[in-house]
Amino acid sequence: MLHRKTFKNLGLVFATCMLLAACASRPEIQPRSAAVPADVDFSGVWQIRLDPDAKPIPREGDDGRIQIPSVNPQRRDGKRPSKRSSDSAVQIFLETGELLKISQTADGLFISFDRAIVEEYTFGENRIVSVGPIEAQRVSGWQGRDFVVETLDAQGGLLTEIWHLDADVLVRDISVSRGDKQQFSSQQQFEGT
Repeated sequence: MLHRKTFKNLGLVFATCMLLAACASRPEIQPRSAAVPADVDFSGVWQIRLDPDAKPIPREGDDGRIQIPSVNPQRRDGKRPSKRSSDSAVQIFLETGELLKISQTADGLFISFDRAIVEEYTFGENRIVSVGPIEAQRVSGWQGRDFVVETLDAQGGLLTEIWHLDADVLVRDISVSRGDKQQFSSQQQFEGT
């Protein structure tokens, strides 16, 4: 037979577990403004400036890179792999290219990467995006004169892209983080052609 003290202790344990679960929940990303700043237009064809000392953009499978989980991950020995902090699906949403063609409308951006892939970003969007079975929340819009795109996966991995003009150069800052830990960052600079 359980005593009142035991029930009270179980209640405290349950309350503590609930509090810890709430604190460990997935981070949230905030919507961005849909209002385009005056005189900001990224339209044009942009060629990347290659810096021989620049860190390459991560790709799936490289050592130390963010891994994209499969739908039903299994190891060769039949056991399920353990979750590690590097397991993140957010990298699949990162597009790169050396030649960009950007069309800016009143409502959004269309960015063609190397004439192969076109990404559409709606100003002020807050929606779920997917690539195959992998889904993530995406917000995009304006923060001052910067265009910001944030993509958050189910494991809490956050891809942040910040685009802005610096004189006649289009600058793209890219970072991937999980919680307070930054896993990757890079900057790309593009010149108009």
